[in-house]
Amino acid sequence: MELRQREHIATVMRLAGEGLAVADAELPDRVIADSWARCVHQHGLDPTRMQEAVILPPHRVREHQERLDEFLRIARHGLEALYQQVAGMGYCVLLTDARGVTVDFIGDLQLDAALRKAGLYLGSDWSEHHAGTCGVGTAIATGQALTVHQGDHFDATHIPLTCTAAPVYDPLGRLNAILDISALTSPQAKSSQHLALQLVKVYAQRVENANFLRCFRHDWVLKLHPSPEFVEINPDHLVALDAHGRIVGHNRAAQLMLEGEHGSTVLGLPFEQLVNARMDDLGRFVRAMPGEHRAVTLARSGRVLFLHAVPPPSRWAHATAAATPADPVVPAPLAQLSGGDPELDRQIQRAARLVDTPVSVLITGETGSGKEYFAKALHQASQRRGKPFVAVNCAAIPETLIESELFGHLPGSFSGARLKGKAGLIQEADGGTLFLDEIGDMPLPLQARLLRVLAEREVLPIGATRAVKVDVRVIAATHADLQALVRAGRFRDDLYYRLAGAHLVLPPLRQRRDLPWLVAKLLREGGRRVQLGPDAEHWLRAHDWPGNLRELKNVIDYASAMAGDGGVIGVADLPDGLLAAARAAPAFTAPAEPTALPAEAQLLLQYLRAARWNVSAVAHQLGVARMTVYRRMARWGITPPARGDGGD
Repeated sequence: MELRQREHIATVMRLAGEGLAVADAELPDRVIADSWARCVHQHGLDPTRMQEAVILPPHRVREHQERLDEFLRIARHGLEALYQQVAGMGYCVLLTDARGVTVDFIGDLQLDAALRKAGLYLGSDWSEHHAGTCGVGTAIATGQALTVHQGDHFDATHIPLTCTAAPVYDPLGRLNAILDISALTSPQAKSSQHLALQLVKVYAQRVENANFLRCFRHDWVLKLHPSPEFVEINPDHLVALDAHGRIVGHNRAAQLMLEGEHGSTVLGLPFEQLVNARMDDLGRFVRAMPGEHRAVTLARSGRVLFLHAVPPPSRWAHATAAATPADPVVPAPLAQLSGGDPELDRQIQRAARLVDTPVSVLITGETGSGKEYFAKALHQASQRRGKPFVAVNCAAIPETLIESELFGHLPGSFSGARLKGKAGLIQEADGGTLFLDEIGDMPLPLQARLLRVLAEREVLPIGATRAVKVDVRVIAATHADLQALVRAGRFRDDLYYRLAGAHLVLPPLRQRRDLPWLVAKLLREGGRRVQLGPDAEHWLRAHDWPGNLRELKNVIDYASAMAGDGGVIGVADLPDGLLAAARAAPAFTAPAEPTALPAEAQLLLQYLRAARWNVSAVAHQLGVARMTVYRRMARWGITPPARGDGGD
């Protein structure tokens, strides 16, 4: 333990544990002192016990993210913009939920190991009762924007850090999230973080207001500001009204202002009761009127504000929007990618929300797991489906040619250039989708040029002096670990964050639970009238599938040819290499002789095995109640395998 840590622990124990006075130089801010006391007396934390950061496993992180699904999509733009402001100063950006669990994160991947060790990482738990006094946890406890700087932290493990956090509220005034920027090192003076605090407060309000406007896009929205010049473009206060003029939502600034005027909650109150403006007169405060003529006063204090009213959409637009379900139906091109695998279905549901958004998409997964199929499905599901889908394999084009292939060239711009010049693949994808497969193999110099295309939406052909505007949706894919490439200096971190607006991870075939469905689909597409026998299915399930979907297609093509039209694929029809690999697998057991079950029972058994004996999933697939599945299992004597053998 370092001397500084021992001195810090002693100060915390004297002030918070024993209630003794400390030297003025050691005396923290009142907010920090109160937090130290909470840590000792309410949370039962021991200042002498230095604890490593708590980082939740991926499945727990996903649970926290799913509770904020739509909000996270909106907030991501704010995080990226904030990171661009502070990245050069050594900060990372975290977004946590109201419980203090980090649900989104942007940081320098070359510092990945140090950030993870410090807890500045996706999934880290910064609640005060776990981590002690810290930016996130203390902002949650107080509801205030604040900086917890170095020795302000309760746990001596964290005293090298500086953390600045601001709360983000939902439209009903409840804490929704915490936006935080933190650094591993910083100047000793806490005053050095004043600008950081102002930046975090600004971006927290931007995220909060963007979420507010999404929630109330079908209602009257009132924008209020002390200045007429800023009331439309950067309002301080936002209020939503229903058709009867009652307040149904507000941002945090409007909540504090109106509750300060009224003395209690204002949700459900008529707007006219709080502001000297009639509901019938809101039409006067739309954009057509000059800003300086839109002044209103608060009913009790007489404070002057300027009002810009945004009416709800027309009846037709409102009816159209109301007919759109909150959870959109998965478009057919995406739905056709899965036969009920839970993990793939989760990725498809996320993708369905992204089809017509500007959010960039990065698809990762093992070789052959279907990344290009997924990208094509995203394109076919979007409004760009009538335009080109241009796929570029960055690993297959020679490094000497990839620049001209992507960006195009003018006549005679280099040795070997076409006499008439050539439009690059990016221009060919104009209006449509550019799919960059194996993006991790793109040379570093070209990564900088691609970043400009993504940022400026224009491309500069080789030999040209004037850029050409392009409108492309870029989807990138790779089987490589891009974060590891960034840490190794082989991939630009700014390009990584630009590409990974949404990160979709495709499961490998060996983990998918819809293998029989996949086989049936491949047989239909191949025009073969054959079926997969239960014994052959067992051997397919025992295989590790290193080649994933590509390997499966080859196996099914071979097996169906061996079985012949109208036949059933049996073990003898499978390739010898697959059988040898399955026999060599440590957990493999040969299938028992089939019992004389009726066809309906055998079909149910196949469903149960495919779902790994998840009865609820099978009931959903068959469209029956769960108890019906249990009754059928009892009727035919079908029992789940012993726990641990996987049901195969």
